[in-house]
Amino acid sequence: MNTFDSGEFTMSVFGRLVPVMVGLAVLPLVSVPAAVAAPAQACSEEPRELPINEFTDYREMVRELGRLERVSKGRVAVKEVGRSTRGRVIHQASVGTGPKVFVVSSEIHGNEKTGTDALLRILDYLGTSESRDAERLRKTITFVAVPKLNPDGAELDRRGNDLSWTEVQQRFPQLKDRPPAWNYLSDVLQGDDYRKRPGFDVNRDFNPDLNYVPRAEDFPGAPDEPGWFITPEARALRSVYVELTARRGKVPDVYVDLHHQGACVRQEGSNRFLDVGIDYPPLPDKFFEPGQKYAKYRDVYTKDESRQLAISGFNGMTSRGFVGARYPHAPDRDLPGQARCSFALNGTGTVLFEVRGQTQTLGQQHREHFTRAVMAGLYNMLRDVSTGAVEYIDPEAFDRLPGTADSSALAPAPARVLE
Repeated sequence: MNTFDSGEFTMSVFGRLVPVMVGLAVLPLVSVPAAVAAPAQACSEEPRELPINEFTDYREMVRELGRLERVSKGRVAVKEVGRSTRGRVIHQASVGTGPKVFVVSSEIHGNEKTGTDALLRILDYLGTSESRDAERLRKTITFVAVPKLNPDGAELDRRGNDLSWTEVQQRFPQLKDRPPAWNYLSDVLQGDDYRKRPGFDVNRDFNPDLNYVPRAEDFPGAPDEPGWFITPEARALRSVYVELTARRGKVPDVYVDLHHQGACVRQEGSNRFLDVGIDYPPLPDKFFEPGQKYAKYRDVYTKDESRQLAISGFNGMTSRGFVGARYPHAPDRDLPGQARCSFALNGTGTVLFEVRGQTQTLGQQHREHFTRAVMAGLYNMLRDVSTGAVEYIDPEAFDRLPGTADSSALAPAPARVLE
């Protein structure tokens, strides 16, 4: 069943909408809301066991990707781009033949699940709809999805993957005498015990040098240093990016990384819980000055393009009644090992989506609501990239969007939340 209807500026699943004016999509738009966010009530970041069966698990995703290949009559192409430590296939699903390449990944953290559901629905629409809108998007955009990038972590319902440092050393003998990478998870985190089954935070394992090979002297590393591509999940996403770049002679235009954050966040200045926070790459401006560590990337780094895309996603959500905000972005925040940062340093516009709540704090609560919020943001970005409207968005408007505040005063057990 198609998620979106045939109107160019409407999606039936979101109700009645006000059309976005091309070139003016800068600040939140007024619409008849299809979603009403509840005021912030008491909440908790305390990890606990909660139902998650409504989310799409790995087996269900594989079955759905196969169905989409069949019913789309070849429009949706699915292929293997890697395998997890435990042998699960990592999939790429693509649709469209347009010159603009739009890449999205989900569940790089296995306890952050709405992105996969949203991607499957968008693939369904783009692959099966005969509407003029879908046809235009297929002709102007090549949409590439990597759903459930961390399938082992997703099946374990935890942030990290399922990979020990010993296994890494076996795959990379040059690391034999080195201590584990700093992003190695071997203790208790977010209620999950990694002591007997360790893993890595995959979203710290990327490097702007796409040809990088792990070197002993680069370990254990640090949060403000690039990663190493030691996890099969990071290598799989790198292969997608490198192959697309080689095929078209330039890097993908857009990369969106779908995540979740804490359960107690709200829109700054209001008492409403947040639905989705958005962000551009956390790479400090000062490091792009001559002689600094990112100086060689200065001419290709896509800060403005990333902010334009983030605003487009924000507009898509808020114009449909969802609560959006800027994700916290301190000026000195420096995370080059994240996928979005590494790709931005190669010239791709990159955006982070941070849905409220992870499975250990909200379980499957608000699953449908959050999935629709993500779809709304992605769809608006697709449309603005397709028409070129994104190029007319003022990137400086990003800092004027509502910020994010936490409700720690309402939360009995606030905890450190990782992106």
